[in-house]
Amino acid sequence: MDTTATEEATADPLLYALIAEQPFFKGLNPQQLRLLTESAMVMQFETDQEIFQEGSPANRFFLILEGKVVLETKVEERGMLQIQTLEAGDDLGWSWLFPPYLLNVSARALMPTRTIFFYGTRLREQSEQDNAFGYQLMQRVAAVLVQRLQATQKRLTESISTNKLPDLTTS
Repeated sequence: MDTTATEEATADPLLYALIAEQPFFKGLNPQQLRLLTESAMVMQFETDQEIFQEGSPANRFFLILEGKVVLETKVEERGMLQIQTLEAGDDLGWSWLFPPYLLNVSARALMPTRTIFFYGTRLREQSEQDNAFGYQLMQRVAAVLVQRLQATQKRLTESISTNKLPDLTTS
């Protein structure tokens, strides 16, 4: 008996299909997609709605389907500093993977935003039980981290050469 078809049937087929079509998850096998689906739901945020707050427990992960999200951090005596703007296809909230499991930034919708919400704590537990699944998630997150660090480095280098503070909100 083909257990993959049975496993897929237990997950929400529409959510499963939505997750499977996301470039971030390309190459995952049906069982891994099912694990993601079991830990996911679609969420929407209105303009200026807080998605999460810096310093809160890191127990969630988002993939942006539509809209824009700004990442911000609080700077003493200056208020909130915008760090980066994320759009459709971008992922949001990696802190659930790394101790001490606290959010390093705040996130706020800049316009109506639709996401896939994943329970990060559950994904972390599934990753520990299924090392191949965990490795796949870590590869994807690491690739995004490297890309964003390189973009930040480029903007900082450009700002040094022009003697201007960098605009970190563009990707």
